Amino acid sequence: MPQTLRCWRLPPDSTLPMPIGRSILLAAAKSEALNSFALKSRVVKRATKAFMPGEKPEDALNAGAELVKDGRKIIYTKLGEALTQLADADKVRDHYLWLFDQIKTRGLPAHVSIKPTQLGLDQSESACLAHCLALAAKAESVGSALWLDMEDSTYVDRTLKLYEAVKAKHPSTGLALQSYLFRTPKDLERLRPLKPVIRLVKGAYAEPATVAFPKKSDTDEAYYQIASTMLEMATTGECTPILGTHDMPLIGRIIARANELKLAKGRYEVHMLYGIRSREQQRLRAEGHAVTVLVSYGDAWYRWYMRRLAERPANVWFVAKSIFG
Repeated sequence: MPQTLRCWRLPPDSTLPMPIGRSILLAAAKSEALNSFALKSRVVKRATKAFMPGEKPEDALNAGAELVKDGRKIIYTKLGEALTQLADADKVRDHYLWLFDQIKTRGLPAHVSIKPTQLGLDQSESACLAHCLALAAKAESVGSALWLDMEDSTYVDRTLKLYEAVKAKHPSTGLALQSYLFRTPKDLERLRPLKPVIRLVKGAYAEPATVAFPKKSDTDEAYYQIASTMLEMATTGECTPILGTHDMPLIGRIIARANELKLAKGRYEVHMLYGIRSREQQRLRAEGHAVTVLVSYGDAWYRWYMRRLAERPANVWFVAKSIFG
């Protein structure tokens, strides 16, 4: 039997601030002035090439066609969130319906990932659900699947409710969960009866110390514990585990745990971002692991881009080399 899911309590040092580099980057992500500057700056746009092939969907589709040549798969996402008009959500839905047709036409092994606030979650939960159901049905019709991203902690309850409704009708639908939130082990336990498809990520939003681990080491350990539980659930068919991280030592620990459980490589996957750890992606694939690359596109990239840097501030040096190297 899988071990009891471990629930994390607030650690004694949880009042400590997050590392200053991450703090600065997340603060920058909220700045309207920096957002406006970045979208007009050729230098900053050039820097985004480290993480996304271009702003147009065709850029993403073409990049995906190259990536799949060595057996990797693709998840596409159009950047943008927290829309203010419900009519804009209709446009996003229609765009993704078109994208699913493109995936089928090109014969790509690709899925699509959306943010619920792209589809009107703030304006109407019922309209957002209708959009997600339409996209999940379309995904199934073309042999693909829909993913729901998890946004900041204020959206977790609504996103779980949304996922439960969509997953009940479309079993291939996936959901992202974040290991830095204290509540995530209980959320995973709640979803167990649905046999969820879960992409576990560390989390990239600025969260208060009352709901999330400020320390990276605590987030990492929580990730390992939750991932281990997901692997144990997979041995009984109760979960499809997806490791959404670029932390290679952590991936190694989790693969070792999967081996201990005698879980075949195809029973779990590794998901990474376009342009990050490309050699490791190829190595994992060559070793027989299922690897999927998240390819982002769109002009609303600034906040997403800053959160990617904040996830691992060392990426700032990686970006600098991409600009000046």
